Amino acid sequence: MPDFDTYLSPFSWRYGTPAMRHLWSEQNKRLLWRSLWVALAEVQAEYGLVTPEQAADLRLHQTEIDIPQALEIEVEIQHDLMAEVRVFAKQCPNGAGIIHLGATSMDIEDNADALRIRQSLDLVLHSLSAVLRTLGQLIEKWAETPVMAFTHLQPAEPSTLGYRLALYGQDLLEDYQALSHQRSDIRGKGFKGAVGTSAAYAELFGMDKLEGFEQKLSQKLELKFYPVASQVYPRKQDYAVISTLAGLGASLHKFAFDLRLLQSPPLGELSEPFGEKQVGSSAMPFKRNPIRAEKIDSLARYLANLPHLAWDNAANSLLERTLDDSANRRILLPESFLATDELLRTASSILTKLRVDESAITRNMAIYGPFAATERVLMALVKSGADRQAMHECIRRNAMQAWEVIRRGEENPLVSLMCQDGELTEYLPEQEIRVLMDARSHVGDAPERALQMARRILKELE
Repeated sequence: MPDFDTYLSPFSWRYGTPAMRHLWSEQNKRLLWRSLWVALAEVQAEYGLVTPEQAADLRLHQTEIDIPQALEIEVEIQHDLMAEVRVFAKQCPNGAGIIHLGATSMDIEDNADALRIRQSLDLVLHSLSAVLRTLGQLIEKWAETPVMAFTHLQPAEPSTLGYRLALYGQDLLEDYQALSHQRSDIRGKGFKGAVGTSAAYAELFGMDKLEGFEQKLSQKLELKFYPVASQVYPRKQDYAVISTLAGLGASLHKFAFDLRLLQSPPLGELSEPFGEKQVGSSAMPFKRNPIRAEKIDSLARYLANLPHLAWDNAANSLLERTLDDSANRRILLPESFLATDELLRTASSILTKLRVDESAITRNMAIYGPFAATERVLMALVKSGADRQAMHECIRRNAMQAWEVIRRGEENPLVSLMCQDGELTEYLPEQEIRVLMDARSHVGDAPERALQMARRILKELE
């Protein structure tokens, strides 16, 4: 249970999953540091710099993290990594003297960050694949269900619910592909020393062994290294990763914003799940506020601002390295992933229990669909020999009359008005006009395209 007697970040307990919080925990960070020291020692043992017994001693005590003792030492020496070295050394009577041999702090910290970023991307991709799979199934289910589409927040022409969902699916699929690429391209600094020249390692091994030494560590850690680095890996990597996360946030923001519009009672076609005992408002007991979708939009807005900070870190890292990115990266990296984690967790909770109100969809089609169908009537009139401009004006006049009736809260009379208009029936019989005015079939190839996108999504996840 968190200590609620002091400030806690909402990401410490409210937003994100325990799995993502664990990856960015102090415990996991120090375990990664120690795994890097062990790997370094084991490779150095292959070159005869340390004994196999010393390397084995480090591995034996690798998991004995003692954060309180490390923090106590850090208060005195003002260096968190060296404090961990001292705690580790006390636990390793045989291997203490060779911990961190030849390394600089960022040989450990930056490689650990690269590993954590990669682990975090694995979690994000796993969660995103679940969201996509659910969305793909919804697209298939609703591919042929006609709905009114809106442009400029005004009723436009019909589409299908599956096609609208396919728009979100297409965006999220591209995010999945971009994040997969980022994950496969994550690179660590490697082991290049204080300014990236590997000078200290050259003193230990000799120049001729440097390339093989770093290759062995890369293989052992299953982590690619940048061929060129300063004291740190290029901070453009952080910028690229966080920008891609923000792109995912944009896709989820649009989905959630659309859902908020569609959940309002005048439309009411879709809604997020609402618990049996859920309270919508402290003052208005009747409220069913879209709090999950609103949370997505709020956190996505926060995430959208983080690439700017990562850009600053990349652009303002002077010469071989300055420390002015260190403090904010302790916040920037974990919160970028935790915000993304919560966005996906919330989106999944919405999609798995998405409420579709088919009666509202039918109602909205009955109100607005006839207007959209007038284009079909116009085309048919012209094909029957009518003057396009004259028919356009006739239809417009009937449509404006219908809008006035709708504004009074009455049913849309446009079909009847069109069928009773002699200028129109001179060219088309009433029954044909009625058939053409059924806008539900005026959806083009939306159902086929929706199904194609669903199949593409599900195939990508195989």
